[in-house]
Amino acid sequence: MNRIFSIRSSSRRQGRSLALAAIVGACALAGAATVDAQATSGTVFGKAPAGYTVTVHNTTSGFEHQVSVDAKGRYTVKALPVGVYDVTLEQNGRPVVRHPNVPVVVGRGIKVDFDCAPGQCGEVADKQ
Repeated sequence: MNRIFSIRSSSRRQGRSLALAAIVGACALAGAATVDAQATSGTVFGKAPAGYTVTVHNTTSGFEHQVSVDAKGRYTVKALPVGVYDVTLEQNGRPVVRHPNVPVVVGRGIKVDFDCAPGQCGEVADKQ
C-alpha cells in the first residue's frame, strides 16, 4: 500500500517550507534595514568660529536642533528630516549670521560655512 501523505514526505515538505520561510525572512530583514538607514534624513555641516552655536530650524514643520562648533571650527547636524531649513550662527544665545532656505535632501549632506572670525561676526545678516 502506498500512502499519499507518508510521514517521510510530510517531513520533507515541512523542512522545505521552513527553509524557504527562513530565506524570505532574512532577505526581508536585510532589505528593511537598508531602507530605514537612509530613507528619511540628510545632514548639514560646515565651518564656523569655534565656541559658537549653530541652530537649524525647519521653516515648515518647526523642527529645530542646535549643535556647538568644535575647537577646530567644524560642526555637523545629522539625521535631519528632509525639508527646508534656516541655518543660524549664534554667539551667547544671540543670532549673528543666518543662511535661509537651505534644502536638506535624503541621504546627502549640504555644506553651510560661516565665514567670519571669532568676535568679528556682525549683527544678524542673511547670506544667500
